[in-house]
Amino acid sequence: METPLCSFIDFSQNSENVARQLIGATFLVDGVGGIIVETEAYDQTDPASHSYVGKTPRNRVMFGEPAHIYVYRSYGIHWCVNFTCRETDHGAAVLIRALEPTHGIDIMKAHRKTENTHLLCAGPGRLCQALAITHELNGIALKASHFFLSPPPHPVRIISGPRIGISKAVDMPWRFGLADSPCLSKPFKKP
Repeated sequence: METPLCSFIDFSQNSENVARQLIGATFLVDGVGGIIVETEAYDQTDPASHSYVGKTPRNRVMFGEPAHIYVYRSYGIHWCVNFTCRETDHGAAVLIRALEPTHGIDIMKAHRKTENTHLLCAGPGRLCQALAITHELNGIALKASHFFLSPPPHPVRIISGPRIGISKAVDMPWRFGLADSPCLSKPFKKP
């Protein structure tokens, strides 16, 4: 059974716009999750993007329809979750870097084996572990019953800066965060 995807974001937009609009939205996987407080945009024209080299078996979901889940393993250790965007055949996605836990906190604590609520989903690897996201969800539409995505309940103050953990296009300000959130993966540098 599929649930309707909320229409607050047009996922056919560029990844930078989608990444910004996701800040403050609620994202749940099987009822567990919270408020998106940090994202990063990636595009096919971006040397830091998996799609920069063209379509491969690993990144093929990025070239599919927008509003799908792209899950990959980072450094062979951690799963990372992205939402695809732009038009079909243009590889772009938004990495969900951090959430503020609000739903299923005890479940997340059990998955992560920690009591520190602020660190449960502070970073893409921690987030996927807390929400039990694995490669099994790769390619599934965001409108599928596993997922819930709703707009921010009120306007949010967004900050931006360079992405982290990459070695190419390091100065592009395509990392977005919820200002003053205690759940970011890493603080933003002061302007």
